[in-house]
Amino acid sequence: QVQLKESGGGLVQAGDSLRLSCAASGRTFSGVLMAWFRQAPGKEREFVASKGWADYSAYAESVKGRFTISRDDALNMLYLQMNNLKPEDTAVYYCAVRNFSDKYNYEKETYQYWGQGTQVTVSS
Repeated sequence: QVQLKESGGGLVQAGDSLRLSCAASGRTFSGVLMAWFRQAPGKEREFVASKGWADYSAYAESVKGRFTISRDDALNMLYLQMNNLKPEDTAVYYCAVRNFSDKYNYEKETYQYWGQGTQVTVSS
């Protein structure tokens, strides 16, 4: 059974940094697309970043230059380093896996596995 568990969220001030982690279990995830999404209150869940085939990284425009996604397939871990956080980054952050070897995919409906989420709150 595939399980994804996020950690590392919290309450920070604008300009601070956080590192989110996602521990994946139940199978090997090497070669498949892994991503971070987020959902703010009253808004749709949106793509944040992904790490896919050939180590390709993709980012939403709103986080480019501030967030960095990485993965360690030996440990079945996905990370999101978030720097210079802004109040608009406040959301629940979800780890997701798409069971294909894509370079990237922005569509949440195409991901098969999801974690429970971790709350990130950025105060101004």
